[in-house]
Amino acid sequence: MQQQDHYKTLDVHQTATQAEIKQSYRRLVKQFHPDQNPDLDGHDQIATINAAYEVLGDPQRRRAYDQQLQDAEQLTAAGFDIYVDIYEGSTSSRQQRTAEAQRRYQQRQTGQDDDEQIKQWLNRVYQPVNRLLSKILNPLKEQLDDLAYDPFDDELLEAFQAYLDECRELLYKAQTTFKSMSNPPSTAKVAADLFYCLSQVGDGIDELDRFVTSYNEQYLHTGQELFRIAKGLKQEAQAAVKRIG
Repeated sequence: MQQQDHYKTLDVHQTATQAEIKQSYRRLVKQFHPDQNPDLDGHDQIATINAAYEVLGDPQRRRAYDQQLQDAEQLTAAGFDIYVDIYEGSTSSRQQRTAEAQRRYQQRQTGQDDDEQIKQWLNRVYQPVNRLLSKILNPLKEQLDDLAYDPFDDELLEAFQAYLDECRELLYKAQTTFKSMSNPPSTAKVAADLFYCLSQVGDGIDELDRFVTSYNEQYLHTGQELFRIAKGLKQEAQAAVKRIG
């Protein structure tokens, strides 16, 4: 039994770039989306298209899938009837990852804190990360208000995508800054909240990005909720900093 070719499903060649795959995926989803074509029963097509993009839209999964296709061609040429399975990989759940983050940064160290070390960490790590998080989280409502005029408008989607791309750059800077210096023991709660907040922001950006390519509002709602949780953690970190002072 032969697995459906994901490249044919997305109407792209095997040499297509990730940008070309994403562009074709968006075009097909928009074509079969029930809000755009209510008279067209496109649910089965959407499911097939989504399954293909889950693989080809992820560079790591795509490489594994390409290797499977190559192996399948060799086996078929040798006379074997094979079934190409979709590479899923193994990832921990969001809850597991965030719980691990909390455990990691809530571990207490022994010894007395140095006041200068605390001051340096707050100035070099906490404050820059806090500012970067604000640049990511604060503009979301305005961005969503603009998008609400017409979620299918290409220009509005491109503007929203540009915002998400900027968010990824800011998040990378925040993550790099966060790792640049170990936190003193007395700031463990602040560090835990920041780490958990960064994790929620990263997942939220991923969810919002999936909306841009799939037009599935569930991704939009999930992304908003993750950003809301991140804002709460950011506020908890701010409160913890005040208690240190």
